[in-house]
Amino acid sequence: MARRQQEYDDIPGTFVFDAERSRQGYGINMFCMSLMKEENRKAFKANEAEYLKKFRLTPEQTEAVLKRDYNRMLELGGNIYFTAKLGATDGHSFQHLAAVMTGASQQDYAAMMLGGGRSVEGNRSRSGKDKSAAKAKAGAKSASKAASASKPKSKSKSKSKPKSKSSAKRK
Repeated sequence: MARRQQEYDDIPGTFVFDAERSRQGYGINMFCMSLMKEENRKAFKANEAEYLKKFRLTPEQTEAVLKRDYNRMLELGGNIYFTAKLGATDGHSFQHLAAVMTGASQQDYAAMMLGGGRSVEGNRSRSGKDKSAAKAKAGAKSASKAASASKPKSKSKSKSKPKSKSSAKRK
């Protein structure tokens, strides 16, 4: 059954884990949770394709797991916190998985995150429907700047009083 399109599906590079995706990904997520037990990790590593048969995955889900295509697993209903258990089974950190999922090296991914994360510019919508809102906002800023530039500036002499040491201690 095809997944119903949602308004938030327009966010690029994002697969929102909603109720429908949860149902779709039940098998992937139960498989990943099974990897919390050492005996299951050993059985999986001994014969991955055979082990996956226990979880009634679709062929697409099985292929995504075997190829370690984490973005595809999320698209097919995997939850990032569950799929991270597969990465851990393979000996990878969450930072490694995130870097792989964004197409960056671990060093570049870490630098991006330490620098404040990925820019939202160009990452708000696949369809571009956010562009009209951005243009309207830019137009409103220009109008606001023009209006404030034409107003005479008044000098305000009111200054806030600094807090006394005793009132600062009470908080």
